[in-house]
Amino acid sequence: MIIRFTLEKTDMENTRFPFEYSRMYNAGYVGRNQEEVRKHVRELAAKGVPAPSSTPALYAVGRHCLCTETEVDVYGPETSGEAEYVLLVENEKSVFVGLGSDHTDRFLEQTDIPRSKQICPNMIATSVWALEDVADHWDDIVMRSYVQKNGSETLYQEGLLGAIFSPRQLMEFVKDRAGTGIDNSILFSGTLSLKTGDFLYGEGFRAELIDPILKRKLTLSYTVRTLSSLNPGGD
Repeated sequence: MIIRFTLEKTDMENTRFPFEYSRMYNAGYVGRNQEEVRKHVRELAAKGVPAPSSTPALYAVGRHCLCTETEVDVYGPETSGEAEYVLLVENEKSVFVGLGSDHTDRFLEQTDIPRSKQICPNMIATSVWALEDVADHWDDIVMRSYVQKNGSETLYQEGLLGAIFSPRQLMEFVKDRAGTGIDNSILFSGTLSLKTGDFLYGEGFRAELIDPILKRKLTLSYTVRTLSSLNPGGD
């Protein structure tokens, strides 16, 4: 499958390019401090989210689940996004960095995490950076997300990318766990902890990836439309 992206450069004009991908993966529980990750897993288990067999975790996601639209249709009301950096891996010497949201059905997640990754799309912004442009200050990049509900916006996540796997760690982890090469792949990184403590379900989601050194940012924003209220017997 092919999606067109805009490559943002600091020293030349932005350019549009097609990216062809054959695989997509979502990583999870990717904190560099795995002791803290295991603590978080126990907290999620207390909320009904089943613990993975090991951490970090990896889920293969259908290519059709990638979405660049500004509105997403979901079945039930208990869905939420989460900010993630995204690697577009043409090959290991040609990698682009994007911003995405692993939008997830939290109701289904309580019984089947892999299926919950397929029922909602992976949202992605259409502007990217070259990894080589940000690699030397990667840990200083800030990621934030917000949930929009009832006309107001709540800060949902905020932190430095230094808290989670680096691009090299993520690529090596995916290669090892998937047992295959990662050329022409899209890798969702996993996410930061929630500022709110609990999932927030809203009508919209917004995320930012902020580079304080090169003074630029990637943005992602979309609204959420719930379909179950239109279906007989829906929630």
